[in-house]
Amino acid sequence: MSPKTLPELLLASSKLHHHLCPKQVLGVRMGLLVGKIMGLELPQTDKRLLTIMETDGCASDGIAVATNCWVGKRTMRIEDYGKVAATCVDTLTGAAVRILPAPAARTLALKYAPQAPTLWEAYLLAYQLMPDEELLAFSSVVLKTPVEKIVSHPENRAICQGCGEEIMNERELNIDGRILCRACAGFAYYTPL
Repeated sequence: MSPKTLPELLLASSKLHHHLCPKQVLGVRMGLLVGKIMGLELPQTDKRLLTIMETDGCASDGIAVATNCWVGKRTMRIEDYGKVAATCVDTLTGAAVRILPAPAARTLALKYAPQAPTLWEAYLLAYQLMPDEELLAFSSVVLKTPVEKIVSHPENRAICQGCGEEIMNERELNIDGRILCRACAGFAYYTPL
């Protein structure tokens, strides 16, 4: 049985992460709230929910445990904006919700854990206690790229006419009639030596 309560999910996240930190708690709480907002049973047992994380840090582990969205399952994407935020998309309806910590969450945390010896410990405890409306903010959004294009079809493959490498999931680009990978099309994140 998958963990569903906050304590069960925090335990699962701490085992995965080898400790528990405030951003993991935020991630778990974000995932739990997304389930409520979207009316989805989470953690999911199918691939209905797609999560686009805006950081690759601890919060992504927390939301992964709460939603069962994972990079390896192609149900989580990382768009590293350096923000503890996520957009969760119902792949059946296209409905999307962006969720993040409320701007005042850090300040309010001290109200919920005044006895904590450090700010870090105050955040860790308070983020578990704070009501959703004080801890998190969310809004409905529309993806610029349709969810069908993001998810794509894993069986679709092409061969780059530049480097000869295989390109999966319809990520190839057609540049002047040539099928190219992003790197050969000039969008590489690296430079060969």
